[in-house]
Amino acid sequence: MTHNHNNIQVLLICGGGGSEHDVSLRTADFIQRELARAPDIHLTRVTMNENGQLLDSDGMVRELRSDKLLYSASGSAQTVDYVIPSIHGYPGETGDLQSQLEILGLPYYGCGSEASKICFNKITTKLWLTALGIDNTPYQFLCANTAEETAKAKDALQLWGSVFVKASNQGSSVGCYKVSDEESLEQALHDAFRLSPYVLVEKCLKVRELEVAAYTYEGELVITAPGEVCAPADTFYSYEEKYAEGSRALTHVVAEGLSDGQLGWIHEAAKRAFIGLQLEDLSRIDFFLTDDGEIYLNEVNTFPGMTSISMFPKMLQNNGHDFCTYLTALIRAAV
Repeated sequence: MTHNHNNIQVLLICGGGGSEHDVSLRTADFIQRELARAPDIHLTRVTMNENGQLLDSDGMVRELRSDKLLYSASGSAQTVDYVIPSIHGYPGETGDLQSQLEILGLPYYGCGSEASKICFNKITTKLWLTALGIDNTPYQFLCANTAEETAKAKDALQLWGSVFVKASNQGSSVGCYKVSDEESLEQALHDAFRLSPYVLVEKCLKVRELEVAAYTYEGELVITAPGEVCAPADTFYSYEEKYAEGSRALTHVVAEGLSDGQLGWIHEAAKRAFIGLQLEDLSRIDFFLTDDGEIYLNEVNTFPGMTSISMFPKMLQNNGHDFCTYLTALIRAAV
């Protein structure tokens, strides 16, 4: 498909419902500032509300239809060539919005619907990582809030001393509870099952938290050197510590003191995950390095945050790449 690159119409969808709404807005702010430097990109920004409606800056409903036009309530319409779904959590990272865009025949930024769905569910992610031969943290999988299933969690707590209880299909830091005693375990399981029909009980490890940015630049897969997130000693890398402006977490764009062997393993595992899970355009892939020198792939984030403290844009820039150049090249290639 050819296109006049003098004026590419890009629809930036931000917002969505739930606790990750604010991060979606700040990520959209970052993307909007970057694309303002591209003279051939005309950006229209809309916000998705909790009912899935698209609202313009005046709060009026807009509708995206199969003729690739964005309609207003008055019936006027504008062309849409490309979509940026800046929504963390549902329905952006879950693959639901991507499926809708695929039905409409619209190219978009980020991973496809199937990869998004797989990676958003912590259990399917771990099953895929194991199938790809990539080490990940020890865990138990609970499929129901029954005595038989929760007995697995109690056995895991007894074996491992402390565990993370995680709702399987929530954002990486939502519905995640650190537990060290049986009384707290029952409450954590109750809370997690309210958020998800499946729950992961994962071994709590003393680790360094490492992250790489993996993205497509000029047609080539780029995997950065790992950065590091250091959460305060009295907490874990919670949603607030990850995204809040007042976060006490420290980030290092390049992690220090890693051996060539460790760097090589992380690079190869990230590459295998990106290719094997059929990721596209971007991802942030997170690793745990234990005190014993073991490395586990912890999770794959198919639409990483781009707030003032987020690692993805920092690692991309540190790798010598300009975000605007990177994203506009993807847009131009798609349209």
